[in-house]
Amino acid sequence: MNILAIDDEEIALEGLVSAAKKAEASATIYSFRKPKEALEFFQGTPCEVALIDIQMRNMSGVELAKQIKFINPHINIIFATGYAEYMKDAFEMHVSGYMMKPITAEKVKIELENLRFPIKPERKKRVHIQTFGNFEVFIDGQPVKFKYDLTKEMLAYLVDRKGALCTGGEIMSLLRGDNYSSSYYRSLIKDLKDTFSDAGCEGVLIRQRGKIGIDRTKVDCDYYDWLEGKFYAVNLYRGEYMAQYSWSEMTHGGIEITT
Repeated sequence: MNILAIDDEEIALEGLVSAAKKAEASATIYSFRKPKEALEFFQGTPCEVALIDIQMRNMSGVELAKQIKFINPHINIIFATGYAEYMKDAFEMHVSGYMMKPITAEKVKIELENLRFPIKPERKKRVHIQTFGNFEVFIDGQPVKFKYDLTKEMLAYLVDRKGALCTGGEIMSLLRGDNYSSSYYRSLIKDLKDTFSDAGCEGVLIRQRGKIGIDRTKVDCDYYDWLEGKFYAVNLYRGEYMAQYSWSEMTHGGIEITT
């Protein structure tokens, strides 16, 4: 995570940076006392969060935030100020947060855990699975294409089962009712296996005695991260889970109750 910190008072800026480092030790923080220098830097260096003092000489924090949002509308602006009267301006700009001075690590941490535009963690595994919204699968950042549409839906069901081993009868009864043949099921399994094998990701699938499942440790998945309570995933959920599949409603209902 790259964080931009701007305050024209040296001591206040040092306190802002210190609080941000304590709140998010892994973040890279770029600090500036001059708004124009911060704006020039931001044009060439992407940042996900901007911590901005409102009352500054030469350019107000509100004006700086407007120019930063013009460059990147999805940056998380968090105002840091000793004045509550600017809160209306902040709400009208739809900023991510508003902190009253003195700034503490706890205040920054709360804002970073509740960003308006959640920051997805860096992908550590080659296979990334998206369940919030529509179900999608990516390998090395590229969308995966299967030979059959039903292969993708079968994988979605295995993901939904969170690693539990499933029989072919269970899977196909859900996806096709009684209208399927064992040869068709074998074709889907082959398509699924070959797709991952051709990409060098054989270990994603687990097969034991006629059953198949997914190895949760071999994929990055927003739903699994949500189950673990990771803040980015909690914030990422926007009311949809595997939206293209009607059978996902049971899990979706559980998410809604918990959220």
